[in-house]
Amino acid sequence: MSTRKHTALPKARTLIEALPWLTRHNGKTVVIKFGGNAMVDEELKAAFAQDVVFLRQAGLKPVVVHGGGPQITAQFDKLGLVTEFKAGLRVTTPEAMDVVRMVLAGQVQRELVGLLNQHGPLAVGLTGEDAHTMSATKRYAELDGERVDIGRVGQITRIDAGAVQALLDDGRIPVISSIARSEDDGHVYNVNADTAAAALAAALGAETLMVLTDVEGLYADWPSSDDVISQLTARELEKLLPELASGMVPKMEGCLYAVRNGVTTARVIDGRVQHSILLEIFTDEGIGTMVVPDEEPDEAKEEKAA
Repeated sequence: MSTRKHTALPKARTLIEALPWLTRHNGKTVVIKFGGNAMVDEELKAAFAQDVVFLRQAGLKPVVVHGGGPQITAQFDKLGLVTEFKAGLRVTTPEAMDVVRMVLAGQVQRELVGLLNQHGPLAVGLTGEDAHTMSATKRYAELDGERVDIGRVGQITRIDAGAVQALLDDGRIPVISSIARSEDDGHVYNVNADTAAAALAAALGAETLMVLTDVEGLYADWPSSDDVISQLTARELEKLLPELASGMVPKMEGCLYAVRNGVTTARVIDGRVQHSILLEIFTDEGIGTMVVPDEEPDEAKEEKAA
């Protein structure tokens, strides 16, 4: 008697293919920076939420960090506020900071928490202000060699990951808005979400930092070629940094910081592709650029082993 042909067999094969990755990543923390097109396209947003919940149900511990550039600009337009950028950074007056805070914590974060919680009571929203998760100091822009005041824009000085770790230990998915409070003057600052995600990944001892972008990854020779570098070391990335397009710099600097501070891999992936997170974590055909720590010299390895 012939064995009946099961149409579901390919599904079983796909699941089995994921087994080595499921085993390797089980119990590990993954910090994901949510941004770009994935933040504004409804289908991509829904697919992102499914991916994050899938990671959680597959035994990983996902943490989401987000900014909200497009939504902030839209709200500024609605309120008749002028959006001004200096050296690639949004000039943020105290009044503008109120809008930034409202959009990030009251709109973008709420929507993301809602999408995740369609799948169960999992997501909890925080901002970097909560439980001193992120502390910052005032950041200045550099313009033609001059230091320029751009208002309430901060750079992170300290991370206290205690509240985030407590949520992870409780099986929750923390969703964190990139706002920080200053230790110097008590003001609230808008901080770059790429930088915030990298700093948090290092503080949590995460296995992986994933940064969603609107490109396929880091291009080897843009614009002459669209070949994507699939993997490079921290030292190789450091050499490339001065040549990168301004939008990629904070993302790649974040990846570099992460792998130099204990994170095993940092990846820039194409957020325009549905389920790109799952493709990157659970298949051979990773779809972005992965940054790995520098190889230790053999003598250092021998000393550690001794």
